[in-house]
Amino acid sequence: MTRIETNELTKQYGETLAVDRLDLSISEGSVYGFLGPNGAGKTTTMRLLTGLTRPTSGTGSVAGVPITDRDGLRPHLGYLPEEPPLYEQATAYEQLEYVAGLRDLPERATRERINTLLDELDLTADATTRIADYSKGMRQKTAYIQAVLHEPDVVFLDEPTSGLDPRAARTIREMILDLADSGTTVFLSTHILPVVDEVADTVGILYDGQLVAEGAPETLTQRAETGDTQTLEDVFLELTSTDPAADVEATDG
Repeated sequence: MTRIETNELTKQYGETLAVDRLDLSISEGSVYGFLGPNGAGKTTTMRLLTGLTRPTSGTGSVAGVPITDRDGLRPHLGYLPEEPPLYEQATAYEQLEYVAGLRDLPERATRERINTLLDELDLTADATTRIADYSKGMRQKTAYIQAVLHEPDVVFLDEPTSGLDPRAARTIREMILDLADSGTTVFLSTHILPVVDEVADTVGILYDGQLVAEGAPETLTQRAETGDTQTLEDVFLELTSTDPAADVEATDG
């Protein structure tokens, strides 16, 4: 079953073509790694697919719902943007309970799920501390839980391991794989290429608003003409003609 589909999806801001006739078809229970240098149109694409920005032309759907139907999309998707929306004066527990209330989730089951996710991300001891006092990594963990709390059909993650220590970053990678195993489609945008190499079933590379390459990581890293194997970083750098090396983190660091 296709969970994300677009047909010539386009977004233009004045003279700037941010997304140019993008065609995607992403299956249920898969992890789609979305790569591109800064300014390639990745964030605009995610905003289009989550209903936050209306397309200039073209069509798209997520979980069978048109991307122009923002209210219809809401129950089906979770979104972790690069700058997560968190209420500074709330504790993590208060933030998550508030979001659960907005989604009208059942109290008892949701409380158990919150506790489970807090525990998995080693945040239980700090769940009653105000978010204003959190580190970037702790905020990121809270925002991740917020994105997946309602068990959506599709999750959009923008730099989900940003600010995390290596142990927490590994936990997030494992949780992404668990999501896919349970049937959730994960749309993952990151500059940390080893994360994509480890968890993605399919990789798409966006450059100047256009999808310039797409395929399984092992397919993209295999040189068709010689049979030599490249790294995903090599492929990324070859397909983006300006020097994006400064935009690419080779490790979780």
